[in-house]
Amino acid sequence: MTELITTRPAEASVSEGLRAMMRGFPTGVAVVTGTDTAGQPWGMTCSSVCSVTLEPPTLLVCLRAASPTLAAILARGVFAVNLLHEDARATAELFAAGDPDRFVRVGWELDADAAGPHLWDDIHAVADCRIGMTQQVGDHVAVFGEVFRVRRQEGCRPLLYGMRTYGRWFGTEPAV
Repeated sequence: MTELITTRPAEASVSEGLRAMMRGFPTGVAVVTGTDTAGQPWGMTCSSVCSVTLEPPTLLVCLRAASPTLAAILARGVFAVNLLHEDARATAELFAAGDPDRFVRVGWELDADAAGPHLWDDIHAVADCRIGMTQQVGDHVAVFGEVFRVRRQEGCRPLLYGMRTYGRWFGTEPAV
């Protein structure tokens, strides 16, 4: 049954309605990473990721404005988007909780061309990006990243998140 609201709801009701609506919209799970100017790694779980355009290749991530990960990314102008595979729920939860020792508790690498740490044991793909532009919206910042490198691991399926729970992809892969 569809609920029809005939009066204009208060702002809190609209925010809660949007939160409830988006809980029902499953999405992939990413960990956005970067390093600060001293070389310290930073990262946070992010489900607000989308492809913007293929020419030039551009991703959008939305990060909390007060995040130290965002501060590191803005200071260096580059970041990595690590798309987690279906067995990486523990890593998603670790980076969502903000544990200060999170990079000690997971495997990662940072080669000379990487824009941020690659969580290679936990990902099915990673994109290295340069900041193209940013836009603050409320308590978050939308960061447009121009992708300059993509690395993939074949045979991995994505970790999904929706309805406040993690899940696995059960579909079949299309023929190429």
